[in-house]
Amino acid sequence: NGFKCHCMSESHQRQLLLASENPQQFMDYFSEEFRNDFLELLRRRFGTKRVHNNIVYNEYISHREHIHMNATQWETLTDFTKWLGREGLCKVDETPKGWYIQYIDRDPETIRRQQEQERKKKQDLDDEEKTAKFIEQQVRRGLEGKELEKPVYTELNRENEEEKVTFNLNKGASTSIAASSKPSSVLGPNALKMVEGAVKRKESAHSSGQSKEKKKKSALDEIMELEEEKKRTSRRDYWLQPEIIVKIVTKKLGEKYHKKKAVVKEVIDKYTAVVKMIDSGDKLKLDQTHLETVIPAPGKKVMVLNGGYRGNEGILESINEKRFSATIIIDSGPLKGRRVEDIQYEDISKLA
Repeated sequence: NGFKCHCMSESHQRQLLLASENPQQFMDYFSEEFRNDFLELLRRRFGTKRVHNNIVYNEYISHREHIHMNATQWETLTDFTKWLGREGLCKVDETPKGWYIQYIDRDPETIRRQQEQERKKKQDLDDEEKTAKFIEQQVRRGLEGKELEKPVYTELNRENEEEKVTFNLNKGASTSIAASSKPSSVLGPNALKMVEGAVKRKESAHSSGQSKEKKKKSALDEIMELEEEKKRTSRRDYWLQPEIIVKIVTKKLGEKYHKKKAVVKEVIDKYTAVVKMIDSGDKLKLDQTHLETVIPAPGKKVMVLNGGYRGNEGILESINEKRFSATIIIDSGPLKGRRVEDIQYEDISKLA
């Protein structure tokens, strides 16, 4: 033990001598390692979410083998935070509670996925505009139909004053008015009012008889279609679910894990997953931006990860490669047996 202590003491003295000869070289090395480890922790743990810099630093120094800030070019955490903002590595802002940082992810794969999400969002907005135009057309068509259904009134003419006038009501009842020897001007206004009421009721009954079934059916169908469309287009920016199979797309972990498949074992804070590699059994903690869904062969089980059918399991029926979409049949829950078409690849994934 004395020999070991002596050797370690001499090694430590040599390191101090080397550091004293070129202190800037050692400081640059420690500063770079501190910066890389800090940013890697920020990216893995918090992604692109805005977080207080003290929270990240406290989690960083909880590791035993961390590089302390005293060995770097930055004297305080505030100086380091300002430096991150000047270098464009993070978005930083000062509040009464302190400094907040937000990681800027410039990974090409992440940018590609963000562009894909923007394209999907624009497509959803276009679908909503089409739905709004469809509703407007239906309302205009309904108003035009009402204008055509307005009754047309005609003048009541009597060729013979002694002839009886009979009115047929909508319930089949009949009313007879015996002609009297009084002038026709006395009978005219009352009879005209009764004719108007009878015509309105008759026209109303006739129009309702023809279009009641059509209007009722079309209105109900439209409401159901709109609700279905609303559910289908309701999306969220997180999609991870336990027990789905995903593919690792980031290259930062090396070729050992790149393009390899894993099973999601746990979802943390909606955006982070603990996955278990299928080939090696290794467990990793990754952000959803470094993962993508896996589309199985037709006939295999999948889970819907986004949209109105989120959380439902189904059977993959077919794949549309031109539209990057699939058709599934729900096989669980109250919607069991429903056939859902044109679901995007990123909204479903194979079940483990």
